[in-house]
Amino acid sequence: MKQDSPGEGAQSAREPASPRLYRKIAARLMDGVREGLYPVGGRMPAERELAVLMGVSRPVIREALLALEVMGVIEVRIGSGAYVLRRPEDERASMAANVTAMELVQARLIFEGEAVSLAAVNITDEELKRLEEALAEMRREDGTFDDWESAVAAFHMTIAHATRNVAVERGVRDLWDMRSRSPECRRMLEEARNHNFRYSLDQHAAILTALKARDPVRARAAVRMHLEGSVEHVLMALEERAVAEARARVAEMRSQYFAGR
Repeated sequence: MKQDSPGEGAQSAREPASPRLYRKIAARLMDGVREGLYPVGGRMPAERELAVLMGVSRPVIREALLALEVMGVIEVRIGSGAYVLRRPEDERASMAANVTAMELVQARLIFEGEAVSLAAVNITDEELKRLEEALAEMRREDGTFDDWESAVAAFHMTIAHATRNVAVERGVRDLWDMRSRSPECRRMLEEARNHNFRYSLDQHAAILTALKARDPVRARAAVRMHLEGSVEHVLMALEERAVAEARARVAEMRSQYFAGR
């Protein structure tokens, strides 16, 4: 794996970070693990050293290491560093880790918006009951994000099953698999949920009402409204994250400047 020289690293660190830069760095680190540069059981170089080697800032390295940790490739031990747990052989997991929250929501808008209209004419009373139970679980304000995710997944997968189309159900399941595997999706959707908790509940209730009426047109419109709202809230979360990253870069530059005085 090609490493940048210290000179190149210092120059790149002054450049604005791309929103996807940390994913490129994560891929390079994965290549290093795969090639044995960072052996299984061994300790990864420190953040500062990796920042110089990769030519990026430490916050970008931190994001890349978090991505590898979520995928189970490394383990970050407080006060000790990051240790390699396994070689990344699962290409499916690697592909899922590269999907962004916006890409995922756009795909769901195309796919699930049509799937629900098919479910509306095939759904059973038992499946409607499952949707009601999932919605009740989503209303719990004391639950964790994982509790919320589990209930939301159950809601949408019940609709996918109600299409009575194995290919459609598998397609929806694959989208939700990517949602759970991608660290960026998880982080962005968690931030978006903090913005639109009540809105999302109302939209899921509207979807359920349309399905109870066995109305494919209303069901499609309800899903589209729900997912278009999700796009907006993901954009808001991305905006806040960009501002936070910019502040972190400025703080790091300020620290480096005053350290040399």
